[in-house]
Amino acid sequence: MNRIRAGRVVGWVVLGLFLLITLFPFYWMLRTSFSTNGALPSHANSFLPAETTVDAYRRVLGLSSVNEALRQGGSTATVNFWLYLRNSFVVAISTTVVQTFFAALAAYAFARLRWPLRNFVFTLFLAALMVPPIFTTLPNFVLIRDLGLLNTFLGIVLPNLLMSPFAVFFLRQFFLNISHEIEEAARLDGAGHLRIFFRIIVPMSAAPIATLAILTYVAAWNDYFWPLLVGQDENVRVLTVALGIFKAQTPNGGPDWAGLMAATVIAALPVIVLFTLLGKRVINSIQFSGLK
Repeated sequence: MNRIRAGRVVGWVVLGLFLLITLFPFYWMLRTSFSTNGALPSHANSFLPAETTVDAYRRVLGLSSVNEALRQGGSTATVNFWLYLRNSFVVAISTTVVQTFFAALAAYAFARLRWPLRNFVFTLFLAALMVPPIFTTLPNFVLIRDLGLLNTFLGIVLPNLLMSPFAVFFLRQFFLNISHEIEEAARLDGAGHLRIFFRIIVPMSAAPIATLAILTYVAAWNDYFWPLLVGQDENVRVLTVALGIFKAQTPNGGPDWAGLMAATVIAALPVIVLFTLLGKRVINSIQFSGLK
């Protein structure tokens, strides 16, 4: 009994250490965002904000003038935060809705329908998971350019819009666990495949579909390289790209670290809220689907 208790204590200690290591970068980001740029070099080893202030958030939200920003230790670099935030929402939400819908349709076809070479086609489909995304970046860019979709929202979302191998595999694992008796009873009542899908499969799979939507949303929200390639125009520039450009704008010789961290904190809030509210559902759905 003592060994079991000792092992449990050690396990909780190790888990706590990993938790601290994971959360420390976010805490340091918060600490920097509430500091002043002028005081940061002299308080580099302090765990508390250097001259606590919310001026960085005022600069990011456009509540400070250029002169005020310079007096606060910031730079003349600016970020059209609300425009870039809107663009990120447009890209993330459109990708999430369309990809989740078509991935669910494909997963239903692979899990519930019987057709020739189904398993072989699914194996080929899963083989795409072994192809590094960097290998498809250049062909996708050439295609988007030839279609005249550079600097458009459609050009940003199109490569990931319809489905992804992971999304189809994730939902297929859950669809396989749904009882066939329910589906057969629906067929006896005259239901077709579309009615079965929308009236039975989707309601019974609300949790994993919501989980997939969350994972897709987070991936689309955090994407940087592809939006940087095809969405350089300010009207379609997403927040991740805008933050990188903001950091590079150094007219005073150094980045506005406090302002950059404040913008990063605000940009991360939607994802943090999602995982805070729905994190348990994500974990339960992944375990139930057999992805361990």
